[in-house]
Amino acid sequence: MTNLSSNPTLPELQKFISQLELERGWDKDTLLQKCLMLGEEVGELFRAVRKVSVGLPTDPKSPIADPAEELADILMLLCFIANRMGIDLEDALRMKEENKSRHWS
Repeated sequence: MTNLSSNPTLPELQKFISQLELERGWDKDTLLQKCLMLGEEVGELFRAVRKVSVGLPTDPKSPIADPAEELADILMLLCFIANRMGIDLEDALRMKEENKSRHWS
């Protein structure tokens, strides 16, 4: 079984996720399936955030997941998708951050 090192870099995290996919048979899912799964996980995170936010009604009978677990699922799925598309997330983030033409207010 693959182990994640302490304080991994983003490329190390992507490599770890790639190895998990193979070990657990998740590599058989299509890119579309991974994207749809990401959407589901984001929805579960939103439900968990809504549950802890003051003043937002929720169904008390509805199971609520742990936000940390949902964030971990989202991170894994982002890596799955990036890996499938041959995207180095660190490089993508650095290139995006270099785009100084956008102004935020």
